[in-house]
Amino acid sequence: MRSGRRRPGVWLAMAACGLLLLGVASGCSTTQGTAAIKQAESKRILEARKHRRRAKSHDHGSKQR
Repeated sequence: MRSGRRRPGVWLAMAACGLLLLGVASGCSTTQGTAAIKQAESKRILEARKHRRRAKSHDHGSKQR
C-alpha cells in the first residue's frame, strides 16, 4: 500500500496546522513578554508618581510653618 501518496492533502493540512500552532505559541509568549514589560513600566510610573506626591506634600508642609 502507498498510504503516504494516496492523500498528500492530509499531510499538507497536518503541516499547515503544525505551523499554525507554532505561530500561536510564539505569539502567546510574545504577548506575555509585552505584558510583563508594560506592567513593569506601569509600576515604575506609579512609584515615581508616589514619590513626587510625597515630595510635594513635604514641600507644602515646610512652607506653611
